[in-house]
Amino acid sequence: MNDQCFYRVSVKGIVVDDDGRILLAKEDNGLWELLGGGLDHGEDPIECLKREIHEETGLTVTRVSQSPKYFVTSDRIDSNTKTANVVYEIELESLDFTPSNECQELRFFSVEEMKQVDLFPNVRELLKQIDE
Repeated sequence: MNDQCFYRVSVKGIVVDDDGRILLAKEDNGLWELLGGGLDHGEDPIECLKREIHEETGLTVTRVSQSPKYFVTSDRIDSNTKTANVVYEIELESLDFTPSNECQELRFFSVEEMKQVDLFPNVRELLKQIDE
């Protein structure tokens, strides 16, 4: 057994509406994901979060929580590595987004609705923490 484990660090944002629903983005592979993406070497996590969201959606982050709300590890679907997700609560200027491969649709889901759709592994792991 290989005892080495390599993680790709990802910074994600969780948007929760007044009804407690969580905003997810549908990617071109049909899976639903949190907004955000991979942290580049030497990059500030908050700046990474804002950059990734703007690159993928054209949206502007207006508020980021002072500290992460969740920390989730999971398998990556495209490699043999793992991903370590640092998840902050965020607010967005608007939901008027520009579709891309990484964000074809935005939608708010209740926890129960999230259980009925295809999610990225990190979102499935996050769901376990939220549902506890």
